[in-house]
Amino acid sequence: MRAVVIGARGGIGAALVEALAEEGNDVVALTRAELDLTDEATIATTAAKVATAETVVVATGLLHDAEHGPEKALRDLDPVWLARQYAINAIGPALVAKHFLPILPRTGRSVFAALSARVGSISDNRLGGWYGYRASKAALNQLIRTLAVEDKRRNDRGIVVALHPGTVDTKLSKPFQQSGRDLFQPGRAAVQLLDVLDGLKPTDSGRLFAWDGAEIAP
Repeated sequence: MRAVVIGARGGIGAALVEALAEEGNDVVALTRAELDLTDEATIATTAAKVATAETVVVATGLLHDAEHGPEKALRDLDPVWLARQYAINAIGPALVAKHFLPILPRTGRSVFAALSARVGSISDNRLGGWYGYRASKAALNQLIRTLAVEDKRRNDRGIVVALHPGTVDTKLSKPFQQSGRDLFQPGRAAVQLLDVLDGLKPTDSGRLFAWDGAEIAP
């Protein structure tokens, strides 16, 4: 199987590349140097170069940077930072789907997956805060659902899903890790996610699944 991992330098992305390779797959590891989520031209060019694949995983995400963190309250909202989170967490993966879904097989099993988050579940939001991350991941979940509906017309065996990896020991989660809560090392997280993907059926397309295979409500 040929698998494409976008975000191959991130903690989870790099671990996915390693785990897929260990399973004997032909892995195309793409970093920001080859594909910029905010530049559609690089996405289109890279998809054309890859040409064919059976699995595509978008292992990217933005929660904080050197100047910004998750908003704790309404007063913290900043339009530029909100737009940046949407660009990376929702728009970028949607543009990847625009150009990479067409290179997946039109018959037989294919998989397109994007890393999302439980906090993107509207029904699960009981704590508030984290406005931009929550909203952009909720947008991603809706985009995945919509993509799945359309892709079913292209390949009725295709699977398009969002994945919640849990809290993984990476740069993204480092400032927000809490003692006493499950914290996965990237290698274990990657294997868990691949196990989930291996167990999915076409009827699961369009949904959000956690690292343990449990479906998360929208």
